[in-house]
Amino acid sequence: MKKDFSDQIKSRAIELGFEKIGITKAEPISKEKEYLESWINNKGHASMEWVVKRKKERGDIHSYFQDARSVISVGMNYYNGMNQTDLKSDYKFSNYAWGDDYHEVLKVRLISLLEWIQLKYPDVNGLACVDTSPLMEKVWAQKAGLGWQGKHTNLITKDYGSWIFLGELVIDMQLHYDLPFEEDLCGTCMSCIEACPTQALSEYEIDSEKCISYKTIECREEFFQDEIQLDNWIYGCDICQEVCPWNIKFNQVTQKDNFYPRSEILKWENIDWENLNESTFKNTFKGSSAKRAKFSGLKRNIIKNSR
Repeated sequence: MKKDFSDQIKSRAIELGFEKIGITKAEPISKEKEYLESWINNKGHASMEWVVKRKKERGDIHSYFQDARSVISVGMNYYNGMNQTDLKSDYKFSNYAWGDDYHEVLKVRLISLLEWIQLKYPDVNGLACVDTSPLMEKVWAQKAGLGWQGKHTNLITKDYGSWIFLGELVIDMQLHYDLPFEEDLCGTCMSCIEACPTQALSEYEIDSEKCISYKTIECREEFFQDEIQLDNWIYGCDICQEVCPWNIKFNQVTQKDNFYPRSEILKWENIDWENLNESTFKNTFKGSSAKRAKFSGLKRNIIKNSR
């Protein structure tokens, strides 16, 4: 019965638009918890104190949801077939934020999946999680068999590369569990590490303080003149993903309109970005992940790159 219903959950998830789905047991992740604590102690998180504040929950799923029994891990392909050369501007803008905010796109579908489960089993409780929740989503995705964590620290899947958003449904119901993905298919490849212009990557680890994505999105401070160059990136950075052989060979163009770019991102030239004001920012990026950087952050990044 558990396997039959688990298969039904997977079918329903596919109907809702998820391309990847796996199920794993909600259990302690001691090894990953130790790694997280070491990474934090070594200041790998830079100024992202929100990681520290909820590290207990990240390392212990039952501190987040006491009755958790199963983690349903899902993935959604967001590759739209375009890249930075399709922009008229010299400024670069991470592909994942070209369309609608993935948090909302995934979460509404995860809630629908939970409601569907509750129609079958009304006593089931659960939490729908995207990456703002205190879960180590790549760990759970690998345990559920979706893929492996690459040397650039993103989850890589065999069929979509790392152009994939992750989400989880944590429920208090026992299900049939998939085998974890235990292969490391990066092999001897070092493309992402060698391509990173700021040397932010070592094998399977990132130094956030050096990372262009961190600098342009999460960092709230002003940049000093002698700090790292942003390589024309004004929001995020895709370099480590662009050079990954799995992304080059196995990408598939998404069928979801949500992830296709806003027209402004494609047509704006340098001068349009440089003249961006707060009102235009709010109108253009309403419902976009780009609001994470705030107008002040995006403007700072543009000024830094225009010098």
